[in-house]
Parts: sequence; C-alpha cells; structure tokens
Amino acid sequence: MRVLETAETFDLPDPRAWALGDLHGNSGWVQTLFPAMRRHDSQVTTVLQLGDYGFGFPVRGTSPVDYWASKAGIELVLCTLGNHESWGAVSAAQAEAPHLAIRVSDVVWLLPRPARFTVGGRTVLSLGGAASLDKHLRTEGSDWFPDEAITNAMVEEAIAGGDADLMLTHECGLTTVPEAERVIAANPHQFPQSALEASRASRERVERVRDAVRPHLHAHGHLHVYGERELPDGRRIVAVNRDTMAGNALVLDLATLTYEPLSLAAIRGWRV
Repeated sequence: MRVLETAETFDLPDPRAWALGDLHGNSGWVQTLFPAMRRHDSQVTTVLQLGDYGFGFPVRGTSPVDYWASKAGIELVLCTLGNHESWGAVSAAQAEAPHLAIRVSDVVWLLPRPARFTVGGRTVLSLGGAASLDKHLRTEGSDWFPDEAITNAMVEEAIAGGDADLMLTHECGLTTVPEAERVIAANPHQFPQSALEASRASRERVERVRDAVRPHLHAHGHLHVYGERELPDGRRIVAVNRDTMAGNALVLDLATLTYEPLSLAAIRGWRV
C-alpha cells in the first residue's frame, strides 16, 4: 500500500455528505451506486464510509471506487475502518503515520482510530474497528487480524477529545437499533459463544465512547441491517446497511443531522 498523502484532520465546508455502509469490495455495486448518488444529488462531493470498505489499494491504476467517484463528482471518501479490512497492509501504513489520516488512492483516505474532524461546521468523531463474529471461519494473518479490535487506549483517546455532534463507527453499541438487536439476539448464523462474548466486549467499548461524547447522531455499519432509534434524551442512532441492500447509502444533512436513505429503486434505476 502506498501512502500518497497524510492529514492531521479535515475541516470540510460541505452542507451535505453521503454516509455509506459496508461495501465489501463489491465493484459491481459501486458501479451501480455511485451514478445513482449523482442522480439523486449532484452537489454532494464527500462520502463518509462506515467500514468493511474491502477494496484493495493498487500500486498503479485506478480502483473502482476512484473511477466511479470521478464519474459521480465525489472528491473525497473518508473511511472509518471495519473488521474485514486488509489489516496487514493498513496497520503497516498507519504505523508509518500514527494518528494521521492517510490517502491511499485518488479520493480514498483511511482514518486513524480515533479521528476527529469537522464537516459543515459539525464536530465528527470516527472510531474504526469491530469484532469479527465469523472469526472461527477465518485464518489469522490471511483474512483475520487482531488489529481489528477497538482497544481501551482508543476508547480513552476518543473520550478525551470531548463531545462530538456526529459519531461514525463500524461497530455498534450495546444499545442500537431494534433491527440490529434482533439479529444479535437471534444469532441466525450460530456464531460460537466466544465470538458473541468478544462482540459484546467490543460493543461495550463503543457504548462507553458514545455515552461520554454524547453525539446527536451515531451512524454505524457492521450488522447488515438498516434501522434507526431515538434514545430517551433525543440522541439518535442509525444503522447503515451493506452493499446490494436498501439503506446502504444515506444523504446526511449536517445542519440538522437528519438523513434520507437512497432507495433500491433509485439505485437500480427502477421506474416506480
């Protein structure tokens, strides 16, 4: 992986941004999704991607994300890292630029853990990582890496930065949207107890950060559902879905911290 540029933070003027859930390296989906994003709102030029980005980092040439971003007028993709990433390459690159965002392609930046920046006058906290529930099906050093974990040190650093308006994570908290809570409780893929315990510990770390920094809106990916919840104090949580599914892309209004999901009909160009 080449590090093309580094940045300590970003101060972006955008009044709106796209929030995208897991992409899983799905080139065909990006080829469909990005033109639909442009059709929906051609003025939005920044993407906040919520982990499991999943695309490689070519030494030469253009990645599918770069290619379709150029067609869609997307100038910046800020990735909050997930659990299913190329952690071997990512960790090595981040070690060379600790606490900095690193640009790895024409438009894609990988955010440190944690990261602080502003968009449209809103303070944003990004905290990447999550526990892989399917760890038992993977091979360490090949398609699973312990670097995916959210550590206590990351939690403490995230909390030390103070309040944030918007929190971006891949992992969810212990309290999340009903759709995600049902998936966790049902365990439809019969993940082993050890994986469930690791997941709970990871979600507890995210919960600690959210309780401390008190974001008006917390957006996360990871559990492959779309849903929303308002907490008793008025703060809100939104789970953003995975590639190919409804709720994978939201237009986020920074002034109000409200959002509008892009429908599958709009993405696929169906007439309704």
